[in-house]
Amino acid sequence: MTDPVPMDLVGIRIELPTNTPILLLREQDGERYLPIWINTPEATAIALAHDGIQPERPLTHDLLASLIEELGASVAEVVVTELRGGTFYADLRIVVGDDIHTISSRPSDAVAIAVRTEAPLFASRELLDEAGVHIQDEDDEDEIAKFREFLDQIDPDDFEAGQDA
Repeated sequence: MTDPVPMDLVGIRIELPTNTPILLLREQDGERYLPIWINTPEATAIALAHDGIQPERPLTHDLLASLIEELGASVAEVVVTELRGGTFYADLRIVVGDDIHTISSRPSDAVAIAVRTEAPLFASRELLDEAGVHIQDEDDEDEIAKFREFLDQIDPDDFEAGQDA
């Protein structure tokens, strides 16, 4: 795998008319977006953390982030690595002392943890070449509107299983 591409979390969007949540990442120094269809519980977990909302009691991803910290480890990065058979894959990279542990993960779970730990997000260049969506416009609102128009024209079935579950 070549050097991964830094990504920003745009947020969670809802694909209509199916009301399917989409995790939307954007290339930091580029124009490509990476849409990943995810499940509702993970979408909620990401959206809450992204919006800075703290639930009264910790959610599962909050618990995992606390556990990582309590054990003296840290999340180095999350890399969305590939799309295989309609399913997205990601690596959660955790640093413990001088060791880096790579844990295979669903992108939604890895991003939910990354948002809580402020870990950087990446995507493999190969994945962006395969599944990235180009949207060119200077204004972010126009970009999002064009992306939503694109989403209206496709169906999750176009990506086979289409979910990261």
